[in-house]
This record gives sequence, structure tokens and C-alpha cells, in this order.
Amino acid sequence: MGRRQTQIALLLGIVCWAAVLVAGGQGRKQPPATTLDLNTATVEQLQQLPGIGPTTAKTIVRFREKSGPFRRVEDLLVIRGITKAKLEKLRPYVTVAPALPARNRS
Repeated sequence: MGRRQTQIALLLGIVCWAAVLVAGGQGRKQPPATTLDLNTATVEQLQQLPGIGPTTAKTIVRFREKSGPFRRVEDLLVIRGITKAKLEKLRPYVTVAPALPARNRS
């Protein structure tokens, strides 16, 4: 390969990598505009959270259905894959609404 061909090949490689990087940035998800209540959010809504994919979102909902409502945001630490560092990234986007008082059945 001549010098000119090498330069062209190198330039094409750089252009390809730039295209990959730009395309990768376009797929980045935007966090939700409002906080999500962990006790009412759907799988689809939970997937909007940074670092939460379909499997983790389903696990959160399944845990909530099986174990009852979350009492505090820190309860997410029982979900496999959610570390303290990930929790801190999620914290601005999630909340746990206070439980409604039980009605008196008279």
C-alpha cells in the first residue's frame, strides 16, 4: 500500500469511529422530567432512569409486588445490580410517596 492509500485508509477509519461515537450519543436516554414514585412507576417509566434497563426495571416491579411497597429510596439496594453508587445517581429521579393512612372500617 502506498503512502496516499495509507492516509486515505486512516482518514476513513477516523470518520467511521466518529460516526459510531455520534450515533452512540443519540441513543442516550433522557432522565424523567419529574421524579418517579417507586411504588407506582411502571416498568417503562423505570427504564427512563439512568442505569436502569428492562431487566432491572422488571425486578423492581416484581419486588414491589411480592414484598409490598418501598418505604424509602434506599430500599432499592436490595435489588441485584443496584449499588450505593448507582443509587446516588438515581436518587434525584426517584421518590417514595408517604403511605396513605388505613381507613377505619366501621
